[in-house]
Amino acid sequence: MKGRNPTPDEIRAAQHDRPVIEEIRPDRTIRHIPLQPHQLTERITPNDDVFILGHVGVPRAKAQDWWLDIAGLVERPRRWNHSELSALPKRTVTALHECAGFPLRPDIATRRYANVVWGGVDLASLLHETGVKREASFLWSFGVDKGVFEDVISGVYLKDMPLHRLAAGDILLAYEMNGKPLDQEHGFPLRLVIPGYYGTNLVKWLYRLELSDRRPDGPYTTKYYNDPIPPNADYPLGGTTPLWELPPESVIVSPSPQDKLERTNIAIWGWAWAGAGLAQVEVSVDGGNHWAAAELEPEAGWAWRRFTFSWRPANVGSYSLASRAFDKRGLSQPVDKARNAIYYVMVAIG
Repeated sequence: MKGRNPTPDEIRAAQHDRPVIEEIRPDRTIRHIPLQPHQLTERITPNDDVFILGHVGVPRAKAQDWWLDIAGLVERPRRWNHSELSALPKRTVTALHECAGFPLRPDIATRRYANVVWGGVDLASLLHETGVKREASFLWSFGVDKGVFEDVISGVYLKDMPLHRLAAGDILLAYEMNGKPLDQEHGFPLRLVIPGYYGTNLVKWLYRLELSDRRPDGPYTTKYYNDPIPPNADYPLGGTTPLWELPPESVIVSPSPQDKLERTNIAIWGWAWAGAGLAQVEVSVDGGNHWAAAELEPEAGWAWRRFTFSWRPANVGSYSLASRAFDKRGLSQPVDKARNAIYYVMVAIG
């Protein structure tokens, strides 16, 4: 286990009141990835099939012991208990939910996806009630889980969000997933939901939000979940960028890998999304040498969108199918060595 002095923000976080938790079980990183891309056949992912990641395990808590503080650069700091939050007007938002993957390996696409209907309280309404000060530019979010991750001892889970994301709306303090109460593994009693952002920012077991004029200095905002920027005109020496907004991505659901198909009309279909908004999807049947536009269903908020492509193979043999998404800023999926790298599906035509 690596020794490490706590950062100033971790020291401050340790001094905050925190809700009582019964235990963290198991006291280690847990991962549960039920579905591979070809198994994502449901538009809304059933609760039991939504992936699970607990960096240091899963805190066990009771709703009656829970609260949420909003503090920092606000005019009127406030605490709500769980009952008060549940009594506020409920909103639902359907959104693509994606795990960022390995914190220090931006070259690996782990492909952990779900499409979820979140239910909870609109964050903007609570911030309006507390009165955000003009100098605030970041929202810090605190989860009660703490322990050892990647052999490093860490304090409570602390992430941040640039405050300008509020303008796009639909940020929730969620207590429901697909119409059912959150379970412990997915963040019960309360979870921050930021549609269009990687799951690492959707802080589970949320108990505190703090408005600040800077980013926090904890390990989950400095060491982990920051991808390298190669040297360029804006960054002559290179740099890093936080894993916030989801880049464009798509996966083929059907056909499945290693399918053996007849030489007839074949419907290729899958899901696509982008935090900045999806512009188009293209499909290749020759391993990425040539591309053609797929049909894309209408936009539906932050949810993934189905694409389809009709293909009649010219010959029998092996084919490498692929799809690539483009967002409204013109970015597309990289060929390889990226969290959102193009997904290839090998099939045989007989």
